[in-house]
Amino acid sequence: LILEFQSEPDPWMAVRMLVYIGLLAQNLIREGELYQGRLPPILPIVLYNGQAAWKPSCEVADCFVPPPKGLDVFQPRLLYHLVDEARLKLHPLDSVRNFSEALFRLERGRTVDDLRRVLQALDKVMRTPELQSLRRAFGVWVRILLRRKAPRSSINEIERINDIMEADSMLAERIEGWFDEAEQRGLQKGLEKGREEGRQEGRQEGLQTGEAMALRRLLDKRFGPLPANVDSRIDEASLAQIETWFDRAIDAPSLDNVFAEGGNR
Repeated sequence: LILEFQSEPDPWMAVRMLVYIGLLAQNLIREGELYQGRLPPILPIVLYNGQAAWKPSCEVADCFVPPPKGLDVFQPRLLYHLVDEARLKLHPLDSVRNFSEALFRLERGRTVDDLRRVLQALDKVMRTPELQSLRRAFGVWVRILLRRKAPRSSINEIERINDIMEADSMLAERIEGWFDEAEQRGLQKGLEKGREEGRQEGRQEGLQTGEAMALRRLLDKRFGPLPANVDSRIDEASLAQIETWFDRAIDAPSLDNVFAEGGNR
């Protein structure tokens, strides 16, 4: 089994998997890991958790230009299996059917309840002695997930939890507060960004209004009262366009030349 983890699409993924399989096969031969003198079956899987759709072909032959007629049988063939987490159709029930599905549910969880439901289901199926190492592995991974989502002030509290899956009552009380605090920080940042963008927009609008007034005064002084259609064009124009017209108006022979598409004529 070859597992490759990807967070963004790679157009040459099939070539990479071909190389990995070749290297694994060579190592198996070197170590004598053979069955009746032959290599074991190898299953290549790409686990993808990015948001953009995965468009690269899963067949390595598609990475090559089609060969001349008669040479196609000599071209490499390899198909890898793609698991696209964002587009998986998971089982609608709260229970998890296997540990891979649990991992995908945790990765895709968007709310506190999403996370708690998966942990509750895992706690029930991971109580046997033979699954304790896997339980600990899931616990480590969930801690990483919580550290990513929770505020910095809660990191030490997360680290003090011995068994994440047995901490359901604590999670019920605290995790919602972590997420709420993170959401409030996000809202605050959004407000600050909005205020700054508003100030920038206000300065831009003020500059544009001033430039438009200066252009109207210059045009009125040089060519007399402005027609209504010219006033409308100035109102709808961008700052860059107003500045262009102003530069033309300084020495243009007529009003039409100022607004001509190709500049002064």
